[in-house]
Amino acid sequence: MDSPQRPPLAHVFRGTFVHSCASAPMEILHGHLLGVDESGTIVFLEQTDQQEQLARKWGFKTSDIRELSNHEFFMPGMVDTHIHAPQYSFAGTRVDLPLLQWLTTYTFPTEAKYKDSDFAEEVYTRVVRRTLKNGTTTACYFATIHTDTSLLLAEIIDKFGQRAFVGKVCMDMNDSVPQYKETTEDSVQETERFVIELLEKKYPRVQPVITPRFGPSCTEGLLCALGNLAQARDLHVQSHISENEEELKLVENMFPAYQNYTELYDKNKLLTSKTMMAHACYLSEEELKLFSLRGAAISHCPNSNFSLRSGVLNVQKVLKNNVKLGLGTDVAGGYSASMLDAIRKAMMASNSLQVNKVNETGLTLEEAFQLATLGGSQALGLDDVIGNFEVGKEFDALLINTKASDSPFDLFSADNFEDTLQKFLYLGDDRNISEVYVAGKQVVPFSSSV
Repeated sequence: MDSPQRPPLAHVFRGTFVHSCASAPMEILHGHLLGVDESGTIVFLEQTDQQEQLARKWGFKTSDIRELSNHEFFMPGMVDTHIHAPQYSFAGTRVDLPLLQWLTTYTFPTEAKYKDSDFAEEVYTRVVRRTLKNGTTTACYFATIHTDTSLLLAEIIDKFGQRAFVGKVCMDMNDSVPQYKETTEDSVQETERFVIELLEKKYPRVQPVITPRFGPSCTEGLLCALGNLAQARDLHVQSHISENEEELKLVENMFPAYQNYTELYDKNKLLTSKTMMAHACYLSEEELKLFSLRGAAISHCPNSNFSLRSGVLNVQKVLKNNVKLGLGTDVAGGYSASMLDAIRKAMMASNSLQVNKVNETGLTLEEAFQLATLGGSQALGLDDVIGNFEVGKEFDALLINTKASDSPFDLFSADNFEDTLQKFLYLGDDRNISEVYVAGKQVVPFSSSV
């Protein structure tokens, strides 16, 4: 008996798929068929010898299949677990000072300009376009202390079809640039307004995240209120922790009642299974154990850690303690908005720890690929929705063309697929990312409506 008529599939692709799975940091699937339904969900991923049965079951014809060439493959969209949208205006410049001086001299004065919605719209539009072109299908954004332009960032992200968390930054202490801070009361009230108004928009893939900037920018009262708000509304939380040694000393002096930086967040209900903390270069074993216990995640931002000379995160130690870990660009402390750069810098950070005899072993390129995709989705609590090509997940994907016109690398006849893939990960760029999909919808090349 015929099965009832299924709705037509949105996509059927045939070719090579590369992703991470529970059993391997990188799995290469040659000769596979992948189907995506109208809602953007992956409904099958099978070897091509199953084509007839799949066609019968799902009601597609051979002419419906998009055949990839042998120099094309799909990989999951990349997840940027830490990026500052307003700092994109000076990305690629001004990385000549250490963190606290960098914030005072460049960052706070720049972020203060985002009261101006015209300026915000230009920069926010460009950062969303640039990250999508570079293959970032999901991003965890810091905005600024300005509620209305933070809501504008969310609107722009939704318009372009990116998946994201957006945080209105909270800071009620800033002696160095006093015009860029809020009162404690305003910070809490405006955060509530931001959350309510963003949720009322019902954007399908853009969510609010509670965002205290970091310990030195917040009073205990503000941290406590934000922790209560995150708990009451079951929201994600993001901040920074243990990025550089000067910051660490500052936190010790400002909050002497707490044993360490992690406890400051934990006791104020900000260290939860929905928390993403950037950097974490100087966490003790005890603090990493608390991260693991709470299910909190770390965003490894190696470009920024090198560029601002902040420190080197020991990824092996983090993973050994069973702490969730993703990669972040940390624009503009990190000078590149590309997650491919984050993969490369993660490899360099790992190599540097081996050179300096801190670790005997390091990350493999396959493991760095996993951190940029599935690892990031796990860190943000989205691994039931995205991160790889498992059936039931949404199709967030990049179509990679290793022979794109103007490709930045060369292929030779002796190169096998693994060689080609490594060349893309080390040498490729947006010229090789020919199409980008979020939840089954093609978002790059950009449509004329955006």
